[in-house]
Amino acid sequence: MPQVPIIMPQLGESIAEATIVSYLVKPGDTVEADQDIIEVETNKANMNVVSPSRGVIEKLTAQIGESYPVGAVLGEIQVSKEDAHRSGMDTEHVDKVRSDAKHGTTTENGKTSQARVQPTVHGLPVPAHAAGAGYISPRLKARMNELGLHAADLAGVAGSGAAGRVTVEDFEKYIASLEKQKLTPASSMRIAVADAMRRSWTRPLATVGMPVNLDPLLVHRKAQANKPGPALYALRALALALSENSAPAGRLVGSNIVHPSSIDVGFAVEADDGVLVPVIRNADKQKLAELVDRYNKLVELARARKLPADATGGSIATVTNYGTFGLTIATPIPLPEQTILLGMGAGRKSQRWDEKTEKFVPVTEAHLTLSFDHRVLDGGAAGRLLGRVIYLMMHPQEL
Repeated sequence: MPQVPIIMPQLGESIAEATIVSYLVKPGDTVEADQDIIEVETNKANMNVVSPSRGVIEKLTAQIGESYPVGAVLGEIQVSKEDAHRSGMDTEHVDKVRSDAKHGTTTENGKTSQARVQPTVHGLPVPAHAAGAGYISPRLKARMNELGLHAADLAGVAGSGAAGRVTVEDFEKYIASLEKQKLTPASSMRIAVADAMRRSWTRPLATVGMPVNLDPLLVHRKAQANKPGPALYALRALALALSENSAPAGRLVGSNIVHPSSIDVGFAVEADDGVLVPVIRNADKQKLAELVDRYNKLVELARARKLPADATGGSIATVTNYGTFGLTIATPIPLPEQTILLGMGAGRKSQRWDEKTEKFVPVTEAHLTLSFDHRVLDGGAAGRLLGRVIYLMMHPQEL
């Protein structure tokens, strides 16, 4: 009977490898085509590798806790000729897969073993010139590359060279001092967040803010059978505002502003040791009530790190509700591939002047912030966009 290899698939546009978390089957088990058989972790989420065909698990060769590149052979499935043909796994195709996979093998003492890779972070094509030391010599760069460090990691190193430059000797002393301290490995998600924020910070970023009266929103929410959260109101308002003028969400590439082709808006969800950003596609084309179930489901999947591939990446803006942590105002950083990020603080009772009654009246108020790439937007344009979002949130019937 033919033996079909289990291959590490391409789990996302920018994902080059994944780490084996657990096996969902064992050798000897009968599996169906497209059945989940291996749980893996990428820098974005936990995902599953599926069986390429119906058959019996012959062997599982990948080691739990190790990372493997896309295309690596993780095991073998014994299949019938009929199932192999039905799944498109004819002899010629299987031989090609094995041939391609051999590029990822190493030979030691006459034994061939599947090559592993060190976990890395592969982001979107945004310049990654991290800030840190003003000048790094070629020798120091080589040493840092050897250890997998970035220029931003030198922020805590006091340089003894000319004009405060960090020398190789300074660097080695710093590394030696770190080894004497308690060290714990950073998770793949924490590394991914660090990489994204480092790349984001290569741009000139600014933040504007305005208060919003939440009382109309709270009244509207109370009347809904399926109640949207405040962040979903903000997401829908931002999507409508950007559908009216997409330029604020454009990206500057060279001398051109690249406008988004669709209004796909992400929202931040806190997960273990990091933040995930599920994406609602075409958020401007769906009514608020239609988005509630999808939003709640994505929150649940994000917290379990089970987001599907079609719900990650490619968003043009993000909404974050930092008010859930009791914060009233913050200056969050947009993702590297995005120009704007809308933040929402915690609601608080405050006094607002009413022109009609000429009295101060109590209202539930929260601060909204809009962080943006200052190369694309100026304060006036950012303020007008934020003002439009606030208007829509105060008129929730339009959402």
